[in-house]
Amino acid sequence: MNALGRHLLVELHDCDREALNDIDLIREVMLQAAIDCGAEVLGDSFHRFSPQGVSGVVVIAESHISIHTWPEHGYAAADVFTCGTKVNPEIAAEVLIEKLGSKNHTMTEIQRGVLVTV
Repeated sequence: MNALGRHLLVELHDCDREALNDIDLIREVMLQAAIDCGAEVLGDSFHRFSPQGVSGVVVIAESHISIHTWPEHGYAAADVFTCGTKVNPEIAAEVLIEKLGSKNHTMTEIQRGVLVTV
C-alpha cells in the first residue's frame, strides 16, 4: 500500500427501517463489524435522535468506523477508516450491509495519507 490508510465511504440504501432506528442493534452491528475486520476496539459512542435516527462511532486502534442513519429514508451513511495492513475494511462494510439489510449499496475507497516519493 502506498498510503497510510484506507477510507471506505459506504452508502446503504433500502435498509431495514426498524433496524436503522434501533440504537442497541446499531451499536451491536458496528462493534461486530470492527471485530470481524480484525480491528482493536478502543471505545464507542452512540446517540439516538428524536423522533428517529442514530449516529455513532466505534473508535479502533486503526482509526474509526462511523454511521449516521435516516430510518425515514431507509438510508445510512457509514465510514470505515483503517490504517495499516492488518485490518480489512471491506469486511466491516459487508457486515453493515448484511446486518442492516441494505438491498442497494455502494462503496467508494479513498486512500488517505498517500506517500509521495521525491
